[in-house]
Amino acid sequence: MKWSWRIGTVFGIGVYLHFTFLILMFFLLLAPVLRGDGIGTGLMWTLKGVALFAIVVLHELGHALAARRFDIATRDITLLPIGGVARLERMPEDPKQELVVAVAGPVVNVVLAVFAYGALVVSSAAELHRGPVANLFLDPGVPVFLWLLGVNVALAAFNLIPAFPMDGGRVLRALLAMRTDYVRATHVAAYIGQGMALLFILFGLLQGNPFIMFIALFVWMGATEEASMVQMRSALSGIPAWRAMITNFQALAPSDTLKTAVDHVMAGFQQDFPVLDGGELVGVLTRSDLLAGLADAGPEGAVGDTMVRDFQTANPADMLDGVFVRIQECKCRTIPVVANGILVGILTAENLGEFMMVQSALRGSGSSKAMLRRF
Repeated sequence: MKWSWRIGTVFGIGVYLHFTFLILMFFLLLAPVLRGDGIGTGLMWTLKGVALFAIVVLHELGHALAARRFDIATRDITLLPIGGVARLERMPEDPKQELVVAVAGPVVNVVLAVFAYGALVVSSAAELHRGPVANLFLDPGVPVFLWLLGVNVALAAFNLIPAFPMDGGRVLRALLAMRTDYVRATHVAAYIGQGMALLFILFGLLQGNPFIMFIALFVWMGATEEASMVQMRSALSGIPAWRAMITNFQALAPSDTLKTAVDHVMAGFQQDFPVLDGGELVGVLTRSDLLAGLADAGPEGAVGDTMVRDFQTANPADMLDGVFVRIQECKCRTIPVVANGILVGILTAENLGEFMMVQSALRGSGSSKAMLRRF
């Protein structure tokens, strides 16, 4: 994720800190000082914030290690002010596996809560009647194990709310997918998630709490994006890459100037270009790299000095739903299609989207099967 710094590695998984997390830590330190509570209170809140997000890392590790059981790797874990995000290489296709991965995070919080409660009993320091639950988080005098108990119970309960992209939404989708098809299960879970988001917004307005409304926006966007992604994958499922790849494309050579690429872009031909050296695919010149190269070297700069040498490729027989996922994961807009070492086509996010719309329209017509065979 952009604007994130790696702070360590746990079980071989990189843990990153988003810069907005530092803003939150600064706020926790400064706010008590501005209220006149002193730097000591500010430091206490900062330490609590660090402890909270250490718990979040453990929560995300629960997901990551559960996914590893099913041979699904985790790209990284990123800490944000609203929590943590574990980026899995893919979601399990088996609903039972998705259920295990989804509940693994909250289970970690339950285990930590049981540990904290046991520590309270052993230490005889449990003050379980301190008034409102909010005191567990707002009262600086709350014993550390009582605070840990309250935080983990709250995190487990909050994450199990049935709304994408939270764990409860994925649990709901997995349970529904055991009884119906995956796409329908996703849409039902997404609609419920959007309904929960509207309730969050209403509650946030009544409470005058902008943070709750921000979470609601995050939930709404997550539910919408999840439903859209699954719809795309479903529409492209079972279709080989050769059916949708662009075969009339322009390739560049490493010795070509960036002005040559600009001329093709301005002609409306394409925006990303495969780069061939003696017929061998050696790189890809993306639109963003082209603009950066123009700013750095000018129009006479060489394509070979600007192109990306580490790039994804696809085989004509690869299924489009898998290619679509790879385009989303690598954020690389264009993937060259190679057969026996020879470049035979390119796939872009745009032409996949257009292909999906055509497929959907054809499937909705009475003669869709015959038309699909001719497509």
